[in-house]
Amino acid sequence: MALAIFDLDETLIHGDCASLWSEQMARLGWVDGKSFLKRDHELMEAYGKGHLQMEDYMAFSLEPIAGRTLEEVEHLVEPWVEDVIEPIIYGDACRCIAEHRQRGDRVLIISASGAHLVGPIAARLGVDEYLAIELEAVNGVFTGKTHGVLTYREGKITRLLEWLDQEQENLEGASFYSDSRNDLPLLLKVDHPYVVNPDPVLREHAQTNGWPILSWS
Repeated sequence: MALAIFDLDETLIHGDCASLWSEQMARLGWVDGKSFLKRDHELMEAYGKGHLQMEDYMAFSLEPIAGRTLEEVEHLVEPWVEDVIEPIIYGDACRCIAEHRQRGDRVLIISASGAHLVGPIAARLGVDEYLAIELEAVNGVFTGKTHGVLTYREGKITRLLEWLDQEQENLEGASFYSDSRNDLPLLLKVDHPYVVNPDPVLREHAQTNGWPILSWS
């Protein structure tokens, strides 16, 4: 059994779930839509260029849920996944996951988005195992802070290695699928890197190294 590891945003889905959730929070009236979404856009542009400090984005994006209960947020995320995320899941991604399952591979999603979003989306994709940015909660209430190593850039490797140790797994024969230059550290770590609808920097790296370039829709 080999691991089949997938990034989430812009890899399995045509969009970024964190930004789409920001739009949902604006619709819910949790934030001032115009200013909040402007700042979200600025931070996501920095992400696309590989310049983002993920701690900055998480502090910004989690502020609206601070003081809200886990149940309240979960209650609102579930229908959002159905209405907003399900229509943008790549059909090719679903087929790829199914092919890995047919081979007997173990499927894992690893994402730089918050676990409150990644978990329900993974469930909708039929994937039980995922690693995401963990959110701090005290007595069932979100604090607006994260805890543990953030699953971003090299942090994805750190969290993955911890998970491998816990699960008594290894990276022999592993595949990893991603769209982003930010995932180059992990793409370089696996035996079978695949780039999906890649950004320009990742595309150039893939072409130079002979990595498969996939166009999913």
